[in-house]
Amino acid sequence: MLNKITRPLSRLVEQYLPDPFVFVTLLTLFVMTMAVIFTPATPIETVQFWGQGLWNLLTFAMQMLLVLIAGFMLANTRVCAKLLNGLATFAKTPSQAIILVTLVSMFASWLNWGFGLVVGALFAKALANKIAVDYRVLIASAYSGFIVWHGGLAGSVPLTIASSGHFAESQIGILSTSDTIFSYFNLVLLFAMLIILPLLNRAMLPPENEQVLVDKESLKEPPTATRNRTLTPAEKLEEHPVLGILIGLLGCGYLIHYFVIQGGGLNLNIVIAAFLFLAILLHGSATNILHSLQQAIKGGAGIVIQFPFYAGIMAIMVNTGLAEQISAGFVSISNAQSLPFWSFLSAGLVNIFVPSGGGQWAVQAPIVIPAAQALEADIARVTMAVAWGDAWTNLIQPFWALPVLAIAGLKARDIMGFCLLQLVVTGTIIAAVLSFV
Repeated sequence: MLNKITRPLSRLVEQYLPDPFVFVTLLTLFVMTMAVIFTPATPIETVQFWGQGLWNLLTFAMQMLLVLIAGFMLANTRVCAKLLNGLATFAKTPSQAIILVTLVSMFASWLNWGFGLVVGALFAKALANKIAVDYRVLIASAYSGFIVWHGGLAGSVPLTIASSGHFAESQIGILSTSDTIFSYFNLVLLFAMLIILPLLNRAMLPPENEQVLVDKESLKEPPTATRNRTLTPAEKLEEHPVLGILIGLLGCGYLIHYFVIQGGGLNLNIVIAAFLFLAILLHGSATNILHSLQQAIKGGAGIVIQFPFYAGIMAIMVNTGLAEQISAGFVSISNAQSLPFWSFLSAGLVNIFVPSGGGQWAVQAPIVIPAAQALEADIARVTMAVAWGDAWTNLIQPFWALPVLAIAGLKARDIMGFCLLQLVVTGTIIAAVLSFV
């Protein structure tokens, strides 16, 4: 039955979903129009907000790019490649491949979203090399694991409010990750996703005669060029692993000091550092490191060109008050018990236009925090509702699928039909847990 549902959805998306760059330009025009119609901002003011906001997320964009690159480089090491290829041997049937790639992607995304995106895509390719399975469903399953990232160790909202000096500290203080990431309701959500999402993805697998397979030759990496001459001293230094190992160990030593001696906590920069130094350590030679970097950069091209446009959209949403209106509209119909539910839905809607966990929290915190205090709602639950709402609609926001699609060699329209069904099912589960658990 699920296959009958996803079939027309896939056809619809294949025909009408444009490239993510076209999508962001259309969103820009749409948000500008909505701001002019529904807020006091004039067309000239709206354009000014947009132009001035284009570069507001440069630091964050660089962090996101480094998360992706560092995650890709770590996932692309020989150690990780052997581990993924070894795991791929456990799948003997298409159904097992779908379930296994979902579980691996979820665990990796729980550790770090960039690592999860890359590991999921690379593991899907490893499975496709061994098993004849619908490649679209396989990649959609790999991407679906990304939904747990904001409830995991690198979630930007829970990490932000757990850090001293965050912008809402005067209102809510510092909320420990034991109240958010490791809270009872969040662990229940993660467990529910762990059980239901693999089964859902398995149920979407078409019959054998309708499956779209991938040419295994296209999955092979191009052979590394070999030198048929004597290496120069500089080239010998580039290919010797000693420098990479030393720098990697130096970085890992700093991280140990940071966590053990200083008692530091998780934040975005520390996550990037951990993945980067581990990748350098495992790659060893500068030649391997730079080769992996060149491969990783390809998957980050979409972030580089699209993030300024999303920063501009965010500036319009914030400065014209459009985001406040959207969030406040949901909050106005809430009570203490239903506020997490409406915060979740509003976050999912805002995320379509502002696909940045940290940026979205900056937009919605001034709305949901006072509402939670006025209604005496659980602030930790409300903040995690915003976090899960942000992660939820990433399933149909092609921006974050770019790295996966770049590695897999597919277009957004190839997987979005399946992602739409994942969106409906997971949204129902998240809303139920936030409201009743």
